Amino acid sequence: MPVVRAQAWLVAAAAAALLAIAPGARANLPDPVRFGVTVEAGNQQSVQGWLDAGLDPDYLADRIGTGLMIAAWEGNLPMMALFASYGARINAVNRSGETALMHAAWRGQVEAVKWLLERRAKINGDALEWSALHYAVFAGHENVARLLIERGANVNARSTNGSSILMMAAREGRDELAKTLLAAGADPRVTNDRGEDAFVWAMRNGHPNIAKMLGSPERFAAAARSPESFGPQVRSNPVPSRLDDLLREMRRAEAEGRMTQELQLAYLLAVRELRQVAIGAREARQQVPYTVEITARRGQPGQESAVIYYETRTHTEFYPAAPGANPSLPTRRAPTP
Repeated sequence: MPVVRAQAWLVAAAAAALLAIAPGARANLPDPVRFGVTVEAGNQQSVQGWLDAGLDPDYLADRIGTGLMIAAWEGNLPMMALFASYGARINAVNRSGETALMHAAWRGQVEAVKWLLERRAKINGDALEWSALHYAVFAGHENVARLLIERGANVNARSTNGSSILMMAAREGRDELAKTLLAAGADPRVTNDRGEDAFVWAMRNGHPNIAKMLGSPERFAAAARSPESFGPQVRSNPVPSRLDDLLREMRRAEAEGRMTQELQLAYLLAVRELRQVAIGAREARQQVPYTVEITARRGQPGQESAVIYYETRTHTEFYPAAPGANPSLPTRRAPTP
């Protein structure tokens, strides 16, 4: 799943930034960090100089992938054209099996997506592979998703663990994208290697409006009576800007030969703090459904509606505090049409 890939990238990028990277065999060519930083900054003159000096147009940076992939990630069409003019492969893959099209889709770079498709970027992968449409839907880029569908993207493509694109929409609460996928022929019955379908993911993550699109009235009514049976929610959270800024500064410092122990330590401390906060939040707070209101009209099957109410319970409410404690119980309401 993309979020797992994002976490893996963060670890790999941190390792690359912390380790001294040997210079290229030729002194005038960049190491992976310097190359990546330069392409991300859009320094076309330096990049062209390296390519003229014999740099492989599919050279891999320390993160994201080839120069073409980085340019697609940034939506930098002139940089993309530069790499293509030196023979960069449109469908090259990075160490995670990702292409430039997937990176452009993840970032919502619609013009970069169009540019790649015009040059025969591979829109559909083999069986059980992540696709650009998976990435666009997961990230919520409706314009990119619709463009990919119009150009022939398989709306029933399945990831490495069998998860469908519709499951991405259900997990992240992408109502409009779920409607678009269903209208394009997405099959809500597709299950992953755990036997879960998009309906299960929608209910688990608090998106009953999507679940109602996907399941029969009978299945939805049964689910609304026991939403807790679908397991705990899974949330996708972006890397905090402070951590992202530190990583960017570390990579620039590495590329310019001015890496310091202080900068490394600041990054490591920020990573440790993030992990501790994530663990604490996971242990301390959970969204717990506490009641369901179901309405129905006699003689009108299929017209049921339900409202699920959730509590944000703290750790002390699962494991009671000392007598006299009165913890707050904020609530949120997830209405079902």
